[in-house]
Amino acid sequence: MDIASVFDVRLFTEVFVTLFVIMDPPGQVPIFLGLTSAMTSKQRTKAAGTAIMVAFGVIVGFAAFGQQVLSYMHVSLPALQAAGGLLLLLVAMQLLTGRFEVPDPSQGRGGNVAMVPLGTPLLAGPGAIVATMVFVQRAGAEGGAAPWVSVLAGVVAVCTCLYLAMRFANYIHRFLGESGTTLISRIAGLLLSAIAVQSLATAITAMVQAA
Repeated sequence: MDIASVFDVRLFTEVFVTLFVIMDPPGQVPIFLGLTSAMTSKQRTKAAGTAIMVAFGVIVGFAAFGQQVLSYMHVSLPALQAAGGLLLLLVAMQLLTGRFEVPDPSQGRGGNVAMVPLGTPLLAGPGAIVATMVFVQRAGAEGGAAPWVSVLAGVVAVCTCLYLAMRFANYIHRFLGESGTTLISRIAGLLLSAIAVQSLATAITAMVQAA
């Protein structure tokens, strides 16, 4: 059997590179450390796994049904991007001021940080969602099973890189110590605020151009 009939290497590479740049696994490490600074090593590992599962589920869900859902609710992609930017800006302010509260896992709320804002909109943000939706449309236009397999493989590969980056954040945390992690949290807040403002600016520009 010809491998090209079941797997499109070129499309896989495009999906992987695009999502890798957008989701930025290395750049997520300081933000992940900032959001999970009060967690133990075991809790941080669990949070990483939960965040990846949430991000993967959101991306695949939007790739399959996103356009229909947004159309039904009369929500534009810029509006979705603006909402994500506002949420990220709120989290950034909490990190910068040191007032970010990590839920107590013993109270059954320990997954909150991993789901929101880490899983979404930080990992599975508007950029990753829109890019995946575009690749899915392209796969549908090309026809056959190979494009669909390649897109899914690309998403899985990027999620694997994200998990490894956050999984090894434990070692970075041990190396930095509490004071170093606090400093990283402040830097993460600054970076996250910049991401949030850029997301809002892009969304507003798109809305103005569409008006």
